[in-house]
Amino acid sequence: MDDATGQATFEQMMALEPHGADTYVGVGPRYPWGGLYGGQIVAQSLRAAGLTVEPEYLPHSLHAYFIRPGDHTEPIRFEVDRIRNGRSFVTRRVVARQSIGAIFNLAASFHVVEDEADVQSATLSPEAGSPDDHLSDGWSHVFDRRPVGDMRRSDAGLSRAWLRMVEPVADDPLLRACAISYVSDDLPTDGAIALHPDRKLVREEGDWERTFMNASLDHAIWFHRTVDPAEWHLHELRGHNLTGARGLAIGEVFSQAGVHAATVVQEVLLRRVRR
Repeated sequence: MDDATGQATFEQMMALEPHGADTYVGVGPRYPWGGLYGGQIVAQSLRAAGLTVEPEYLPHSLHAYFIRPGDHTEPIRFEVDRIRNGRSFVTRRVVARQSIGAIFNLAASFHVVEDEADVQSATLSPEAGSPDDHLSDGWSHVFDRRPVGDMRRSDAGLSRAWLRMVEPVADDPLLRACAISYVSDDLPTDGAIALHPDRKLVREEGDWERTFMNASLDHAIWFHRTVDPAEWHLHELRGHNLTGARGLAIGEVFSQAGVHAATVVQEVLLRRVRR
């Protein structure tokens, strides 16, 4: 555990221990709301998958489902299934388990680097400014966050913030993809809330939990370009749809130089609290 915080560092969370064939065990800290943070489980599952893949194959996408809330007092068991080893692509499935049963399921694909066209159409919005233009409101000891405006009350249905890992991340494409995965679970719920017609009824920050119940349902990331997650990156999530208590947020991750690093999609459960 980190001496300053009494919490597991990102490096410690990524140091999964082998526990039999293609099986790894990890731990996580208790987060402010209790239990585990979904981004941690995504990152650790991708790490477990990557430990069974040759280093020339880099993660290019993942698709995952959150099944049950995790318990921070228990270790997490990551069971990897080697679905396919191809010449260009490798596919893995990971199930994360605790004593209650499966808590998370992930499919990840890895791809060898190919010397082909590199075209980017998504662009960094100048309205986001720079991280120095905004104040930090980070809740995590692992990463810092600087929101761009009010992420939950945007009339444009936008949730935007500059995010960076607090500690350096090793120059390893897999670990850097894991770090992007870790922070990618922070904003999607706000993108969905930004669509809700009752969002402006909330007057104080503490009212959010008394007004809305929310939980991550499923998560997807496409990794386009390797970047350093210890540098500031803009995460911009747009509320895309809200129906049947399910909200969908879609967005991009950009470096300060405007490099489109990743695309993130998440569906969240979002319900009004009934009193």
